[in-house]
Amino acid sequence: MASNASCHHKPKIAVSACLLGAEVRFNGGHKESRLCSQTLSEHFDYVALCPEVAIGLGIPRQAIRLVGDPAQPQAVGSVDRELNVTRPLHEYGVEMAAAHADICGYIFMQKSPSCGLERVKVYQEGGRPAELSGRGIYAQAFCAAHPDLPVEEDGRLNDPVLRENFLTRVYAYSAWQTLLKQGITRRSLTEYHARYKYQLMANNPEQYKALGNLLGNLGKQDPRDIAPHYFSELMKALKKCATRRTHTNVLQHLCGYLKRSLSHEDKQEVQQLIGQYLKGIVPLVVPLTLLKHHFRLHPDPYIARQVYLQPHPENLSLRNAI
Repeated sequence: MASNASCHHKPKIAVSACLLGAEVRFNGGHKESRLCSQTLSEHFDYVALCPEVAIGLGIPRQAIRLVGDPAQPQAVGSVDRELNVTRPLHEYGVEMAAAHADICGYIFMQKSPSCGLERVKVYQEGGRPAELSGRGIYAQAFCAAHPDLPVEEDGRLNDPVLRENFLTRVYAYSAWQTLLKQGITRRSLTEYHARYKYQLMANNPEQYKALGNLLGNLGKQDPRDIAPHYFSELMKALKKCATRRTHTNVLQHLCGYLKRSLSHEDKQEVQQLIGQYLKGIVPLVVPLTLLKHHFRLHPDPYIARQVYLQPHPENLSLRNAI
């Protein structure tokens, strides 16, 4: 099946250096993630970044922590409170966001005062954490510059649904970058949207309709003017995780394209596997593999273009666990 996941080039993603095994943490250690350092490494070109080392903090070093207002915290030394690295971390985030405009995703170190995306402790007077948590200073600055970029924390990627969702978005982002390089036209935009029909139906059916309306109302507008808004809305839609129910709905839609081609027995077998998937007895890969088999025997040009059938490389086995 043709899809954006079968591109020859490897998408580039940024990763917190400590997750790749680099000994850059405050205590001289690392936080190697086998997912990052091994499983994903053959599929992506990595940009390894450690803002704390980059701004001149040594290894080892005193830990920094967030203090003050959770909405706008300061990053200060845990021992020497006079050490305030808020501004250097922010400026490095802005600088790296500009330097790495070609990345398709970013995996951050969780709970880090520089890199954490959420649930980072923000300490108050007396040393207790605030009820509201914050976001790492560097991560905040980087993400503000690339609001559509797929970002995730290492710990959350242990969840198979979140992992599959993140990597689906990374490949969608990569395909969009290719489209931008080739030049946005009315046709390329509508074709991109058509390829994402069933992926969007799985993630966010309401948004699929809204995005279709957006493109349907192009009229005499320059498609290049609407493209950034379209893509932002698409990435928001894909961020919502598909459920067993929405996947099942898509599988049934795909079956509709085979209704004239399959025997009664074949149809029954497909329906049985879809039912087992809905009940959680088998993973998504089982009914999908059978459907793909039937589409190889009975090709349909529209289905052959659908990203949903292969949104990421098959040997990542992401749908074996959902």
